[in-house]
Amino acid sequence: MDLSTIIGLVGCLGMVGLGIITGGSGLLTFVDIPSVLIVVLGSYFALFTFGGIGTALGIFGTLGLGFKIPNYDERGIITRLMAMSEKARREGLLALEEELEDLEDEFMKKGLRLVVDGTDAEVIRTLMETELSQIQGRHADKISAVNMWATLAPGLGMLGTVIGLIGMLKNLEDKSALGPNMAVALITTLYGSMMANLIMIPMAGKLKNQDASETKVKEMQIEGVLSIQAGDNPRILAMKLLSYLDPGDRKAVEAEIVKD
Repeated sequence: MDLSTIIGLVGCLGMVGLGIITGGSGLLTFVDIPSVLIVVLGSYFALFTFGGIGTALGIFGTLGLGFKIPNYDERGIITRLMAMSEKARREGLLALEEELEDLEDEFMKKGLRLVVDGTDAEVIRTLMETELSQIQGRHADKISAVNMWATLAPGLGMLGTVIGLIGMLKNLEDKSALGPNMAVALITTLYGSMMANLIMIPMAGKLKNQDASETKVKEMQIEGVLSIQAGDNPRILAMKLLSYLDPGDRKAVEAEIVKD
């Protein structure tokens, strides 16, 4: 569970709630069912038009990814590639075939399978980069859906404002209707802004960062696979792979795997 997401959401909502309370209004004043229907459900059903049933139904799973801490295991990948490089130099590339059975990472496994089969380096790079491109495309579609919801929510909030104002203007003689109509007019805008700025936009940013991190790991794997195929010295391979890590992680991993 990613505590940063929970802290961010709870903190934002908490500060808004605290601002409401300290401003002299009660929280129940800002609860309005018609506004929820217009903003939350209205913008959600608009997603069906935007991306189809699969996108709309899958949006909650996509948002759930923001609550998880992905484990790309960069250290484990580097250690495994180093061991395979040393074995390939000692026993030949065909010796790696038995190692593939225990390899759980399908992306790296496919690349190394191509190496064992004697595939040309350019073909391996093309195939692996094509698969990476497809992964990035699927991620982009999910991020696009979250961004679209962030766009739709304020728009539906403005629509609710117009609805409330129309109801208010058509019933100016009925003073009892002025309050409820004005509440719908203002609260829908508030709900739309809160959905977009407190939830959807930050969540889309987190998913984009996760995509960038996974892409970096996949690029590191491509470089490692091609280095093994080329028969590079394990120390050269280590230098290539370590360059993908942050300086702090790089020093820790280097101390473990790089021997004098």
